[in-house]
Amino acid sequence: MNRSRIKSRAQAEPAAPSLRVAIYTRKSTEEGLQQEFNTLDAQRSAVEAYIASQRENGWVALPERYDDGGYTGANTDRPAFQRLMADVDAGKVDVVAVYKIDRLSRSLLDFSKLMEKFRERDVTFVSVTQQFQTSNAVGRMTLNLLATFAEFEREQISERTRDKMQAARRRGMYTGGIPPLGYTVIDRKLVPIPDEALRVNAIFELYLSMGSVMRTVEELNARGWRTKSWTGRNGRTSHGGPFDKTNLTALLRHAAFIGKVEFEKKLHNGQHEGIVPVDLWEAVQNKLGSNRRNGAAAMRNKFGALLRGLAFCGVCGAPMVHTYSSRGVKRWRYYECRTMHDQGASACPGSRISAGKLDDFVIERIRDVGRDETLIAAAIDAAKKSVDERRPGVERDLRDAEREFKRLDAERKNLIDAIARGVVGLVARMEETNQALEVLGRRVRELKSELVAMDLRTFEAADLRAVLAEFDPLWEQLVTHEKIRVLTLLIERVVFDVKAEEVELVFRATGIKSLAGQAARRSA
Repeated sequence: MNRSRIKSRAQAEPAAPSLRVAIYTRKSTEEGLQQEFNTLDAQRSAVEAYIASQRENGWVALPERYDDGGYTGANTDRPAFQRLMADVDAGKVDVVAVYKIDRLSRSLLDFSKLMEKFRERDVTFVSVTQQFQTSNAVGRMTLNLLATFAEFEREQISERTRDKMQAARRRGMYTGGIPPLGYTVIDRKLVPIPDEALRVNAIFELYLSMGSVMRTVEELNARGWRTKSWTGRNGRTSHGGPFDKTNLTALLRHAAFIGKVEFEKKLHNGQHEGIVPVDLWEAVQNKLGSNRRNGAAAMRNKFGALLRGLAFCGVCGAPMVHTYSSRGVKRWRYYECRTMHDQGASACPGSRISAGKLDDFVIERIRDVGRDETLIAAAIDAAKKSVDERRPGVERDLRDAEREFKRLDAERKNLIDAIARGVVGLVARMEETNQALEVLGRRVRELKSELVAMDLRTFEAADLRAVLAEFDPLWEQLVTHEKIRVLTLLIERVVFDVKAEEVELVFRATGIKSLAGQAARRSA
C-alpha cells in the first residue's frame, strides 16, 4: 500500500522540460596532438559529463557531432561551426556547450556577435570548465563586459583603418570614391580613359580661352557635355549631370589630372598617370586664383547684403545669391537666382533684382505689417501654413535618412569585422562608408532640430505687434550686422517672383517669439 502511494506521487510530479544541448569541439593543428586533454574526444567527454550532472534540469546531449579538427578559432569559417549555427537558426538547439570559451571563438568581436545571436534565439551558452553560462546573472554581467571590450576593439580597428587610409593618401594611392572625369579604377588604381582624357583637356583649354567659369559652364552645357558617370562596386550608378560653377571649379582644381594626390593641403606624387600637361594645369590654377581675388567669391558679405540667405527665387525655388557688377569704381549690387547664376539663364528664367531695391521693399513691408491688423493676421497665417506644408516633407526626409544611416552603420560594422578577420581590399569601401555616415549623421541632426523648431513655431498677434512696434524707432539706430541679425530672426524667407513681379514675405515664428520676449524684458 505504501509503495502504491509512493508510485502515485512519483507519477504526479511533472518532468523537467527537455533541453537539447549541442556539444561543440574544436582543436587547431597548432595546439599539438600531444595535448591529449585538448583532443576533440576529450573535450566531448568532459562536456558530456557536465550534461549528465544537469540531467535533473532536463539537459539532453544531441547525437549530432559538431567537431572542427584542424581549424583556427580566429574566425568562424569552420564547417561544423556553420552547421551548428544553421541548427541554432532552425530552432533545433536550446543550449550550446563547450569545454572552454576559446573553443567557440578566439575573436572577441566574433564572440560578442555570437552571444547576441544566442540571446535573440533564446539559446543558453555554457563553458563547462570556466563555470560560465548566460542563464545566470554572473554570466550575463561577464557578457556585458565582453561586449564593452568588443566595442573598444571595433573602435581601435576603425582608428587603425583611418590611419591606413591617411597613409595611403600620403603615398599617392587612390582610396575610393567616384574617380574624376578621365579615369576609371582598375585594381584600386586610377587608369586613364583616352576619350574622357581628351575631353578633360578640351575643358581646360576652353576655360582658358573664355576666361570665365560661368561662360565655360554655359558652353559645356550647350554642347551637351556631362559630369562623370560611374558605377561603384556596390552596383550603384552615379549618373553624370549638367555642369555648374561648383563642379566645374572642382574639376579644374583637381590635382589628379597631373598625376598628384592632394592631402592636408599638400600635393603628393600619385601612383597614376597624369592626363593634363602640367603647364596647362598651372595656367588654369593661376586664372582661377585671379578670378577669385577679383570676383564675388572674395566679397563675402562686405557690402552688407541684408537678405543674404533669406531671399529665394519664385520661379525655381533656388536661393538667391548676392552678387555685383562694376565699372571703374562704381558697383551695382544684385540678388540673383542661384540656378541662373551657376548654370545660366537657359537653366532658369530666374530672378535678378537690385539688392538695394529688394532690401528697401522688405523693410517697408515690415513697417506696413506693423501698422495693419489685417496684415498681422495674414503674416501669422502664412507662417503657420509654411510650417504645415513643410512638416510632412521633413518627417519623410528624416525617416529616409535614419533608415539609410542604420543600413550604412550595419555595413560599417560588417566591414570592421571583416577587416579584423584579415580580409583585404576593404579600406576604400570603409572610407566611403564612414564619409557617408558622417554626412547622414549631420543630416539627421539637422532634420531633428528643424522638427523641434517647428513645434515651437507658434506666435500670436500680440507677439508680432510687440516686435513691430519697436522695429521702426530702433531700425535706424542699428549698424549693418545688427540689422542682418534682426532680419534673420524676424524673417524666414523672402520669395521674389520676377514673372509675377511679386514679393512674398514669410515671418519666422521662433524669431518672433524670441524678439517679443526681448521687447517684454526691455519694457519691464
